Amino acid sequence: MAQTPSIEEVDEGDDYYHVRYRDPDDFDAIRTPDWAEKPAGSVVEDAEVRTGHQEGGDDDDWEIQSVLVPVGKVDDEDEAREKADQIVEKIES
Repeated sequence: MAQTPSIEEVDEGDDYYHVRYRDPDDFDAIRTPDWAEKPAGSVVEDAEVRTGHQEGGDDDDWEIQSVLVPVGKVDDEDEAREKADQIVEKIES
């Protein structure tokens, strides 16, 4: 993974705050890897991490594209941002 990214945007949906770190259009593939469930869930239960792969990149070169934080597990957008950053920090450390 590359250096820890900054939050670009947060969208509140019905079920999740979608905390975006990188533009999905920058990737040719986006996945929600199973290995990210444990570190994400240790910060916020049922949180998900989406990773992206750039076309032509190394097969192992996946970067965090976004973190989905369940709306019912945090008080507001600010807490969703904080928890998403904690998840990214945990994964990239």
